[in-house]
Amino acid sequence: MQLSTKGRYAVMAMTDLASQGEGHPVTLAEIAERQQLSVAYLEQLFARLRRRGLVQSVRGPGGGYLLTKTAAETSIADVVTAVDEPLRATRCAGHGSTLGCMKGGVKCATHNLWEATGQLIHDYFASISLADVAGGRLPSLPARAA
Repeated sequence: MQLSTKGRYAVMAMTDLASQGEGHPVTLAEIAERQQLSVAYLEQLFARLRRRGLVQSVRGPGGGYLLTKTAAETSIADVVTAVDEPLRATRCAGHGSTLGCMKGGVKCATHNLWEATGQLIHDYFASISLADVAGGRLPSLPARAA
């Protein structure tokens, strides 16, 4: 499973906004320059983020974007799902669907594995805030066996 470019870039931009925007609007041009992203692409992403209520725009001189909630109250899952389709590792349409992706609506043998994986990823993203990412406070992953 791979996170789309929309999701990755939105998290990068929102983390930048959380880091830089302490009470004052930040322009997309500033974010684009720091994160080496296209302003046009950020405009598309921020339109979605604004529609989902994660950012608000401030017009005029000194304008830009502000977070609508604090960085600590905004999860990575909020950001990803605002710009992306829901995180899903199965090829079936719809989370929790009773129909599978194979002929006749049958679920493949690995359906439950991929559905659980998608849920774990969503839960992990929901447990991390923009403040956590901006502050470098990510949970440690278990050590891998050799």
